[in-house]
Amino acid sequence: MLNVIFLVNPWLSSYNLPALCIAVAALLHYFLLAAFTWMCMESVHLYLALVKVFNIYIPKYILKCCIAGWGIPAIVIIIVLIINKDFYGNGSQSENNPFSNFCWIQDNVVFYISVVAYIFLVFLTNTAMFITVLLQIHSVKSRTQKKPRFWKR
Repeated sequence: MLNVIFLVNPWLSSYNLPALCIAVAALLHYFLLAAFTWMCMESVHLYLALVKVFNIYIPKYILKCCIAGWGIPAIVIIIVLIINKDFYGNGSQSENNPFSNFCWIQDNVVFYISVVAYIFLVFLTNTAMFITVLLQIHSVKSRTQKKPRFWKR
């Protein structure tokens, strides 16, 4: 959906309908955040599968993942729309701006908080999970290499 909305965005913004542009920009923002949220959910799943291997039964795990994966981005979008729906809109209508026919976030502060900071938090989470999984794999590998020496003695 992110790719589809991204591709039809210039065409839909050419109609110059503010409500349509707000809807397209909000959907684009939502699916972008959802993609990164699901990437974060995958790193949490990798952590559970490789680090917390035993006794990790979580009741209704898939339902909770779906609520987080689709719900967290929805909360961000709803907050932005509640604060001011005009944060979304068409680019400046100048001829010098090549992105003038694209519906997206118009306010830089909102962009940096709701997109850049969000993606940065996902990146930090993924990095922490990745390092933890690598350390776990390294410790398992080092334990299995020490066993044959012990048994030989």
